[in-house]
Amino acid sequence: MDLKITSYNNFFKIKGNLNRKNLSLFQDEFKNIFERVNNLTISVEDVQSMDKYGVLAIGKLHQEALDKNKTLSIIGFGCKDLYDHFKTQAAA
Repeated sequence: MDLKITSYNNFFKIKGNLNRKNLSLFQDEFKNIFERVNNLTISVEDVQSMDKYGVLAIGKLHQEALDKNKTLSIIGFGCKDLYDHFKTQAAA
């Protein structure tokens, strides 16, 4: 399944597969997002799979939120790889 991103205000819903092939769509959607909003919520409930490039892209978005003192919330029981990434970062 291809990647589909829908949004309403500061709530974004990601559906499908987030991988190297469609990473540019994700990056274009969230490019300079923290210039426009202070709080961002991303639902990964409907993410079927995510490769390491997708995980790194969300990690980069998380770091950008921290750097700019903004709030990023990731909700849903999406991809296990994403949660493992953040658990590893929190332990370090």
